[in-house]
Amino acid sequence: MNTSQLTICDIERLLCNDSEQHLERLAQAAHQLTVQRFGRTIKLYAPVYLSNECINGCLYCGFNANSTITRKTLSVDEAIAEVVAITEKGHRHILLVAGEHPTKVSLDYLCKIASSVRERVSALSIEVQPFDEMGYRQLIDAGVDGVTLYQETYNKNVYKTMHPTGQKSVYGARLEAIDSAGCAATTFLGIGALLGLSDWRKETLALISHARELLKKHWRSHLTVSVPRIRDCASGFNMPSTVTDRDLAHMICVLRLALPDCGIILSTREPAELRNKFLPLGITQMSAGSVTSPGGYSNSNDTGEQFHLEDNRSPDTVAYMLKQAGYDPIWKDWEYCNRKENR
Repeated sequence: MNTSQLTICDIERLLCNDSEQHLERLAQAAHQLTVQRFGRTIKLYAPVYLSNECINGCLYCGFNANSTITRKTLSVDEAIAEVVAITEKGHRHILLVAGEHPTKVSLDYLCKIASSVRERVSALSIEVQPFDEMGYRQLIDAGVDGVTLYQETYNKNVYKTMHPTGQKSVYGARLEAIDSAGCAATTFLGIGALLGLSDWRKETLALISHARELLKKHWRSHLTVSVPRIRDCASGFNMPSTVTDRDLAHMICVLRLALPDCGIILSTREPAELRNKFLPLGITQMSAGSVTSPGGYSNSNDTGEQFHLEDNRSPDTVAYMLKQAGYDPIWKDWEYCNRKENR
């Protein structure tokens, strides 16, 4: 299978054929390409939730403004304690996550936390509210080297329905924000679609098109794509568009063939057995030992989760599984260079 220059029409054909023989060929090609580009390595990371306060009304999210969960935003000291707790378990790639609240999770707040924890980690990314290019430059100067921002769904009509209120309700602004992060010369960019909101085949096509645009414009940045499926959360939202395990496997294979040099992330939303099974299809990064509530690593708490986790294995257990499967778990693959000091 020649995957060097797959066109959108080629990708459509790959997605529309769901025969067993076709999927087997896709899986073999995706595996071979992944080993060729990435070797048998899996980068491990952990999210650190800073706040579950949010002004958005996203119907599918446990943090949405109408949810009755207990709200909490960590202090800078509490955030440091969370990072210390997770780095003691081996993690050196950290993703700071928060609901979108302009005052509770401000630019200044994020910069203080980033500068405070920077020396403890190898890679520090954020998955928070969008900023403009200047805001991202400030975050980079504070120690952030990655920005993750999911479009959630590329179907504009569905997007409008799912995001009725809040700053996230503006479809185009979200696309512009990840572009702004690229313009700020962020080292790592992450995008994704929340599977189950709309037809997964159309989402795959749109995700690939978006990724290719970013790669062309921001070629110095490393790009990852993520394929999270909707899970139970405090909002009680149910998946409107079913995405089966087979569909997810099909999607991962096509993403790998269409985006040969992009990282592909499979989160703890998926059960342990499924994550193990999907490894050879093109996965290059996995979260491990995740907690999706603020303060969940260093203290027991009753604040609301963003979504229900399906894989509760510890980082060491995930690393052991990877080794048993013939993979090398990567705790650190990046050495941070302070741009302010090297200007």
